[in-house]
Amino acid sequence: MSAKPRKPSANPLKPAHDFNALVDAISRVHEECSAAVNRTVNTTLTLRNWVIGYYIVEYEMRGADRAKYGEGVITALADALVIRKIPRCDRRELYRYRLFHLAYPQIVETLSPLLPPNSEI
Repeated sequence: MSAKPRKPSANPLKPAHDFNALVDAISRVHEECSAAVNRTVNTTLTLRNWVIGYYIVEYEMRGADRAKYGEGVITALADALVIRKIPRCDRRELYRYRLFHLAYPQIVETLSPLLPPNSEI
């Protein structure tokens, strides 16, 4: 018994020979790449927000001048970050990042492979 010859697999980069196929191919590439970018951006922003929350909590617990700021640390931090034009770091967001960190402390395990070897986290 001889084996049937296999059909070559379809080439995902096979050039389109009619206009509609060209439009479809470009649309698919755009949609798939956009979805991948969105997943990456969402993951990165989630990790960013968690790390910001981590830094806030650590500062509140161990900061050298924590007694001076007390409850005003978030407000002072928000004001300082506005001056540096850091987006999405107003007072309300900083409270959310802090709560996010406290609610999901296990995220640090996800961060480990993404951080440089001597990271503070």
